[in-house]
Amino acid sequence: MTHLKDKAALITGSTSGIGLAIAHALAKAGANIMLNGFGDAKEIEALRSSLEKTYHVSVGYSAADVANKEALETMVENTVKELGGVDILVNNAGIQYVAPVIEFPDEKWEAILAINLTSAFRLSKLALPYMIKADWGRIVNIASAHGIVASPFKSAYVAAKHGLVGLTKTVALEQAESNITCNVVCPGYVKTPLVEKQIAEQAKAHKISEDAVVRDVLLQSQPNKKFIKPENLADLVLFLCSDSAEGMTGEVISMDGGWTAH
Repeated sequence: MTHLKDKAALITGSTSGIGLAIAHALAKAGANIMLNGFGDAKEIEALRSSLEKTYHVSVGYSAADVANKEALETMVENTVKELGGVDILVNNAGIQYVAPVIEFPDEKWEAILAINLTSAFRLSKLALPYMIKADWGRIVNIASAHGIVASPFKSAYVAAKHGLVGLTKTVALEQAESNITCNVVCPGYVKTPLVEKQIAEQAKAHKISEDAVVRDVLLQSQPNKKFIKPENLADLVLFLCSDSAEGMTGEVISMDGGWTAH
């Protein structure tokens, strides 16, 4: 079993979906957690309290907009203040927009790059000094199969996720001689609120039913024809945070049902 007792983990986009599954996995292993994301204040407080009581760890919450530089600085400061450091950083927050390049709104491009890529750069920059001081750290970036291959209508998302893979490799090389690792996980389609929103958007873009989007568009590239389970992805992130994975850094790890094996 992976033991992360007294480690402090900051996970962006962790009030639902993949990020929440990761929060559960790391908390179960003993890590103290800083949640981040949007949602109903009462529901988030109930979630925070439940994690704390279930796993007997400290759990904080930041409503920081990861597209905002000052908000990220404050979130890291609060994580250090409340949890004692930033030992684990999981850059998971992401948004999506689907449209052909010639119709792609500039503001959507900028927002996707800011949230899916620039926030990971800024948080890595902010967290690394604490990891260096502690002589231990784990950065896990959540990219996508779209960090390795492309699909039409997703120019900003594909560009951001490819960029996240490149950022991961650079940080890994810079920290290669330290006890800090940086890896990137590239999942296929995971059934999350983000994907459910994509189903509706793709149906509109392709002028087909939502069922047809799932079968013929989303899972068309995923040979096993199954959505990835958030808890399976969370277990992979947990492993990357363990001492057993200390020799893994700069790795691009797929969990995509065979998608990128094509």
